[in-house]
Amino acid sequence: MSAIKRFIAGAVCPRCGEMDRLRTWEQNDMRYRDCVSCDFFEQIAIEEPPTLAEISTRVNAPREAPAVGEIQPVRIIDPGKRH
Repeated sequence: MSAIKRFIAGAVCPRCGEMDRLRTWEQNDMRYRDCVSCDFFEQIAIEEPPTLAEISTRVNAPREAPAVGEIQPVRIIDPGKRH
């Protein structure tokens, strides 16, 4: 069975510089690109993307327990009242 070849929209051939002439397809764990205007041909092995550890952010980082110390009452000030 033949692999389905698809054109890459907007891609420019690295050899002849023609736009919209590159096509790509995958077969047997390889990715291929070629140009229909010149003899450019490229093959690249398909590799599994490396699994990256999740970046630590304030959302996924463990929370620290609030410090238990001196408790201070909150005083609400009435802006209309002058002392």
